[in-house]
Order: sequence, then structure tokens, then C-alpha cells
Amino acid sequence: MADPNVPADRPRAWADRPLSPHLQVYRWPITMTMSILHRATGIALYAGTLLLAWWLLAAATSSQAFGLMQWFIGSPIGLLILLGYTWALMHHALGGIRHFIWDLGHGLGPGDRDRIARANLIGSIVLTLLLWIVGYWALGGTN
Repeated sequence: MADPNVPADRPRAWADRPLSPHLQVYRWPITMTMSILHRATGIALYAGTLLLAWWLLAAATSSQAFGLMQWFIGSPIGLLILLGYTWALMHHALGGIRHFIWDLGHGLGPGDRDRIARANLIGSIVLTLLLWIVGYWALGGTN
């Protein structure tokens, strides 16, 4: 079908064609963002598990190695890594539950998919904060 804005005697140039999807008009759906985050958190969990193995090896090796590892984990960078690992674990676990719900045939409608994806993100943040608050309280605060 001919475009009424282009004269019939002039072929439509490549530059006149619309770009689709274009970065200025394209918006990532929340489900796509959560899918990418699910994969990224899976990769982050591999790295965090290597740190956990390093901590266990340090504990089994010597008190000096364990003290060094404890110092690293207690540093601001170490605490940030632990916070990120906790969030990645919560996000990945809730993402697995989200996929399990979809595998059962529930929550597949467009609105349902968006709601469960948002719940995954919000739930992972809330669970991470709750775990850190409970852990801080259980360890006696700033001791």
C-alpha cells in the first residue's frame, strides 16, 4: 500500500523509513528486565559461592587465614558484596518461584505477568532488608 505522504513517482528512500524499535520510543517491559536480572543474579551467585568457599577454606586452614577473610568480609566492600549476594539470592529464588507459577499455567495474562514481575523485584528488596535487620539484631547490633 502506498504512503499518501510520498509522491507516487518518487521511491521511498531508506532514510525515510521509520526505525523500529528505536531507543527513543522503545521501553523495556518489566518482564524482560526481570528475565535479564534473573540471569545476572544467577551469574552473581556463582561468584558469591566462590567467596563462600574461600571463607570455608580459610576457616579450615588457619586462624590467620580465617582472620584475614573475616576482616575482608567486615570491611565496607565486603559488606557491600554480602548485601549484593543476599539480594541476588532472594531475587533469584523469587524469580524461580515466579517461573514455577508460570509453569503451572497461572499468572500468564499481560497484567498478571507485570504484577508478578514487580512483586519479584519488591519482594527481593524487602526480604533482603528483613534478613539484614534480623541478622544485625541477632548479632547484637554494633558489637
